[in-house]
Amino acid sequence: MRSSIRRLPDAELEVMQAVWACTPPVARAEIEEILKKTHPMALTTLLTLLSRLAEKGFIRIEKVGRSAQYSPLVTQEDYLADQSRRFLDKLCGGSLSTFATALCSSGLTKEEIAELRDLLDGGNL
Repeated sequence: MRSSIRRLPDAELEVMQAVWACTPPVARAEIEEILKKTHPMALTTLLTLLSRLAEKGFIRIEKVGRSAQYSPLVTQEDYLADQSRRFLDKLCGGSLSTFATALCSSGLTKEEIAELRDLLDGGNL
């Protein structure tokens, strides 16, 4: 069984999503540009969050002259899969039927439920 990927706090996850949205390696300015639309933050805050992500093993920081380039070490797909499994285990007791019932009761449209059914039936995950 593979090791669990730790859950990121919201601010770190926002930064990680910006990193995932770019083609690696990514410059700080590219990350800032993405975040300024959804989650603006001070430069010092961004640099602190990037350092934390590196300490946790989510990104690699490569110094290039006086600047740095950032590359993800954890894929978005792996993070989502791990967190989804944790959610299922923690909140639904590992029960897929409980999860499916909650998901269908969450306000999904008929089209979204049909899309989910197609994904599951077709194995196109």
